[in-house]
Amino acid sequence: MNLAEDRQVLLQAEDLLVRRGGVTVLDIPVLHLFQGQVLALIGPNGAGKSTLLLTLAGLLKYAQGKILFRGAPIADGGFDYRRHIAMVFQEPLLFDTTVFENVAAGLKIRGVVRSEIERTVPEYLERFGVGHLAKRSARKLSGGEAQRTSLARAFVTKPQIVFLDEPFSSLDPPTREALTDDLERILRQTHTTAVVSTHDQTEALRLGERLAVVNGGKIEQIGPAAEVMNRPVNEFVACFVGVETVLPGRVVHVSDGVFTAAVDGGEIQAVGHVRTGEEVLCCIRPEHVTLSAETPFSKSSARNVFLGTIRKITPFGLFHRVHLECGFDLVAYVTRQSLEELHLEEGKSVTASFKATAVHVIPRVSLT
Repeated sequence: MNLAEDRQVLLQAEDLLVRRGGVTVLDIPVLHLFQGQVLALIGPNGAGKSTLLLTLAGLLKYAQGKILFRGAPIADGGFDYRRHIAMVFQEPLLFDTTVFENVAAGLKIRGVVRSEIERTVPEYLERFGVGHLAKRSARKLSGGEAQRTSLARAFVTKPQIVFLDEPFSSLDPPTREALTDDLERILRQTHTTAVVSTHDQTEALRLGERLAVVNGGKIEQIGPAAEVMNRPVNEFVACFVGVETVLPGRVVHVSDGVFTAAVDGGEIQAVGHVRTGEEVLCCIRPEHVTLSAETPFSKSSARNVFLGTIRKITPFGLFHRVHLECGFDLVAYVTRQSLEELHLEEGKSVTASFKATAVHVIPRVSLT
């Protein structure tokens, strides 16, 4: 789907520069946030994700450029931009009062009548799973309960944009998982436009319809989540979005859209429009690599089949990460069941395979 054609631009940044101490820390030529879209800002610590998010929210001053909300500059003063948005920070900023009154605070500021507050607040307390805590003091909440209260307070005002700055990074994994589930569901149910800053790739994929990979205060790549994950534009993006095998190579043969690239220790066949002699990066996601106890000469639909030796096996969430030596380093993900069925262990020889279409190719420098 072409978001630019199918949705209205709600927020737009142009030629945006943020400086600190005379040093440029954010440089964004253009950025569009579309109505009903969730944009996830991902990148390493210190990349500029929070700076970008806080600037878009009108909380940080910028040295140059403009930010438009529904076509009007947010610094114009002709309307109160902040009344149309809500913020959720990493650490919940709650008042020393009850959960109910914390969630009601934004409505009170907006002049909503008490009867409407009494009707609306319980609905959002229940949505975020803290309805039973309405009368409890905010000081007596756990970290997860406090963040649920903070989320309810943000959403109860029905903002046009919600900005979430690393909202779950300080929580334990089970609490974080449960909160991500609830936030994902509520964002979809309410069609709320949101910008989420996170360094967690899984969280970004679950919440974000579009991803923006931030590095050094610049957006390296922005687009639909599947596009960024599977077609990274450079090596930094590839590595950050989970492409664990990136092989520099040189195209040695091209035929009918399929080419062979010589890499250190072997040759890779891939699909792409390249020329003989061109330097490329061959990117292979670990979930696209299949391991087998069969010999490399067994029948396979994959063009790339290699005999490899397992160097290391490490747990990785629901999977295990298998590091292979195939003449070049290759990483594969396997389930616990596959690990046991194939009797995988360090030092064992296995066959690794992947399709030519599974190789994402990043052109570098043509030598012809």
